Amino acid sequence: MTKPIAKIGLRKNAHIGSNKNERRIPKGIIHVQASFNNTIVTVTDARGRVVSWASAGTSGFRGTKKGTPYAAQAAALNAIRTLVNQGMQRAEVMIKGPGLGRDAALRSIRRNGMLLSFVRDVTPMPHNGCRPPKKRRV
Repeated sequence: MTKPIAKIGLRKNAHIGSNKNERRIPKGIIHVQASFNNTIVTVTDARGRVVSWASAGTSGFRGTKKGTPYAAQAAALNAIRTLVNQGMQRAEVMIKGPGLGRDAALRSIRRNGMLLSFVRDVTPMPHNGCRPPKKRRV
């Protein structure tokens, strides 16, 4: 006589992911990485764990349109939309890179009702290290 095997897998999988939506994040850090070709917006909690992210590419822009300010604005809105619903009110903003999407992303974050404690430019600057690439011809 054999014992019936308990279906552990069904009960275990039913619980996965249920805490993710419940987690309230009152304060976070928004990282905006703006290059000439793309803009990536990453939202982390206070400890640095990624909560959500979006880029101009995932927002539906392709090719040269990814580097535009409008694409950066759309990426910032997509990254923040879920967090505003989860209850994030305050955030710090770290902006990195020389791209066109810097100001547009910051404006869309402000317009979305987020209180910004500070905005910091964390673009890496060499202390006369490697020779930089040639300047862009526009």
